[in-house]
Parts: sequence; C-alpha cells; structure tokens
Amino acid sequence: MQREDIRNSLIVSCQPVPGGPMDRADFVAGFAKAALNAGAKALRIESVAYVKAVRPVVSAPIVGIVKRDLPDSPVRITPFVSDADALADAGADVIAFDATDRPRPASVEELVRIIKARGKLTMADCSSLDDAKRALAAGVDFVGTTLSGYVGGPEPVDPDIELIAAMRQLTPYVIAEGRIRSPEQALAAAQAGALAVVVGSAITRTEHVTSWFNEAIAKAYNSANRETVLSIDIGGTKTMAALVSGSTVLEEIVVPTARDAGPDAWLLKVAESTANWRNQYERIGIAVTGFIEGGAWSALNPATLSIPDRYPLVDRVAALFGKPAFAVNDAQAAAWGEYKFGAGSGDDLVFLTISTGIGGGVVINGKPLSGLAGHFGLIRSPSQGQAPFEDQTSGRWIASEALKTSHPIDAVEVFERARNGETWAADIMSLSANRAATLCRDIQLMFDPDVIVIGGGIGLAEGYLDLMRSHLSGMSPRLTPRLVAAKLGRRAGIIGAADLAGEGR
Repeated sequence: MQREDIRNSLIVSCQPVPGGPMDRADFVAGFAKAALNAGAKALRIESVAYVKAVRPVVSAPIVGIVKRDLPDSPVRITPFVSDADALADAGADVIAFDATDRPRPASVEELVRIIKARGKLTMADCSSLDDAKRALAAGVDFVGTTLSGYVGGPEPVDPDIELIAAMRQLTPYVIAEGRIRSPEQALAAAQAGALAVVVGSAITRTEHVTSWFNEAIAKAYNSANRETVLSIDIGGTKTMAALVSGSTVLEEIVVPTARDAGPDAWLLKVAESTANWRNQYERIGIAVTGFIEGGAWSALNPATLSIPDRYPLVDRVAALFGKPAFAVNDAQAAAWGEYKFGAGSGDDLVFLTISTGIGGGVVINGKPLSGLAGHFGLIRSPSQGQAPFEDQTSGRWIASEALKTSHPIDAVEVFERARNGETWAADIMSLSANRAATLCRDIQLMFDPDVIVIGGGIGLAEGYLDLMRSHLSGMSPRLTPRLVAAKLGRRAGIIGAADLAGEGR
C-alpha cells in the first residue's frame, strides 16, 4: 500500500460497542464489506482478532489498532511493540498508535522503527499540533486528530476542524478522525485539508446512532404532548413572559423591571401585558433571582434585586392570574431546562450562570435540587476576605476592576478590549475565568456531575469558556469537569420553569 491510495477517501471505523450484541467477528466483517460496497476506500479495525477476521474478506487497506487499559499509563491505542507486530502479522496495512506526549510503554520512535521494519505504514493518533510535530519528526506516514479532546479536560462535542487545518500546514498526510457524526462535519473536515476522513460511531455503532435519534424524537413527542404554560422570568433589569409548550416558546414579551416599584407592580405589569393569552394556558411557572421556599420569595443578594423578605410570590400570582402557580429560582429553572431540552441531554448536571451575578442549579438522578442548592455565587472564601464569590468574578466585578484601571466601562466592553489585544482587559478576563474554572473544579468534587453547563452573558461571551478550559488543563482526566455551553440561551429559565410547573413539582 502507498500513502496516496487513501487520498480523498472515507475510512470507516468498524468498532462495535465493547460487550455489545454486535461485538463479534462476523458482525465486524459484515460492517467492513457493507462500508466498502457503499464507497468507503479503507477501514479502521480494532484488535488483532478482528483484523484477522476482516483481512480475508476484503482487499481494501486496513488501519489496525489495539486498545488496552493499562494500570501505569494513560496510553490506550497500540501501546506495545508486540501489539504492532501482531497487527502486522494479522494483515493490517497501516498501524495506528497513540502519539501523545504522555508516559508510555514504548516510544513513538520505537514504534515507527518496528512498524516500518515490517513494511507497514504508520499513523500517529494525536491530540494536538505539538503531538503531530513530534510524530512527523519521528518519521510517521500519517498524522490523525483521533485523540483531540481525549487527553484531559472536558470532552468536546464537535470535531476539531481547527486542528485538522493546522496539521495540514505541516503535512498533506492528515487523517481527520474524532466525533465526525454527520455528512456536514465530514465535509468540513475534508475542506479543512484532510487527506482522508474517518467515520466510526455514526456508521457502525448502532447503539450510539439509535440513542441520538431516540433523544431527538422523544423531545419532539414530549413537546407535542405537553400543555401550554405561562412562564414568567423576573430579572434585575427585565421581565420576560412567554407561552411555552415543552421546549417551544410559542409567544413572548419582554417588559422592563422597574426596580423601585416592587413585586406587586412587576406582576401587575405582566398580567396586563399578557391579558390576551388568558385562555391559552392553565398553569403558571415563575423563575426569579433569589431564594424560593414554600412559595415565598426572598433576596439572597439585594444588590441583584431587592424584594420584601418572604414575599408570598405563588399566592400573589395565583390570585392575580386565577391559575395555579409554581415558583423556582431562575438558575435552578435554567438547569432543569438545559437538562430536559438543552446541553444536558438527560445527564446529571450542574448549571452555572455567569452574568451580572453568579447563580446555578443542580440536577441529580433526574431530580432538580431546590432551596439553597446551586447558589454558588454566594459561596464565601477566607482567602478572599469573606466576600461572596460573585463579587470577585461576575460582570459587576469585571466592571469594577476595569474602573480601577481608569476604564469606566461595563463587562461587555472589557471583553471587546481584551479581544483587541489590550493586556489590562485580558488580565481581568483571565482572572475571572480562572476563578470560575476553580469553582467548577470544586463543583466536580462536590457533585461529580456528568457535565457542567455554562450560561449567562459572561459565561457565553466569545472566548470565556475557552479561557475556563485552559485554566483546567493539566488536571487528571477523572477530576476535570466537562464544561459545555448552554444551548437554550436566555430562554433556559422560562423553558425550565414552564416544564417544572407542568409537572406540578
């Protein structure tokens, strides 16, 4: 086989779910033949046994790998020289191996030497551009993006198109691999300069593909069967009201929150603004900043929004609108919205909103935690003079730090200045992101969620989430929180509150 044999091609990775019903040699051979019949030019096969099973029934190039879980090394893909030898004996044309800069049983140079001595081509599964540079210096034939996002830190959702393009500047022999789940993503990988594109789970792991479709269909049917709820989100500067069915916002209005007028006036304004919706809903969900207990609303940080202590929110809403009501903290509502319909995908999650202040919510074992749970912005640290965490990290803090440098601007403008290369602004943003990342690390130790969803105007600002992730680099993968951006945006709270009200929680 020559390197050019796989140019401009699709490589199908025939790797069944370990221990699944298709984890058998005859199924793997069937996947391989079906993929080639449909136009694939090469295959990626895991294990010596499966390479032996596929080799006699196909003539196409095979990229062979062995996966091992080692007690003393994080390297999983073809870690030993003996693995490479066995794959060569089994009939692999290309032997791929982990080329990351981590403790390993055999060096990249040693693996390259042995594989080439057997007359086979080499593929370095890389996690970064530096990995690719080292592998190319060692003489590999192909570099792949296989391990991008899998060597520590939160696991991304989408393929690493930027790494493909960066590797293409080093060599024309780049193989795109990792999280390529749709034709559009495969196209993007090819357009970024990949010599060939590997697709695995989306073609040969029935369990994974079925779960993707099942999740989408379940969301659609759940939304279609849900009643319409009037959902209200009272914030420090504006109040949103919407008719919500499942995850669908049918209609919405936004009115200013007249801070000095008080909650009676805020609710009356919403009632007047939504009067023509009265016959379209039977329940009301309310999301508010602060603390909800027994239907009563209290402020935990009056600087965000000052209200009378234990204001009877649920009773006032029920009396004013004539419909049963349910109230919840806005960040807890957003956590539930992201869990059911957004970035959470039904996993245990913590939602962290980083905005003017900082709030959060927790969903564990399918249940939202209520009361004080998730009010992370009010955590106090002796090392920070006992000030609330949000007073050292949030948008208010960013603006106050800018003022100290003689820049009387808000957090949005600080971001813009940072993107334009102004060091003072970049330093403020980096410190805020570092503190938020540290909070996420602590949250991981407290709750061990599958994912931490980041929302809010600061959290979703361009570059902020990447800064948070950079401050988590180098941690043990098991301890590193998986950070993802919120998908529902500003509507997370009203969608979550509506769903909770509809379920009668």
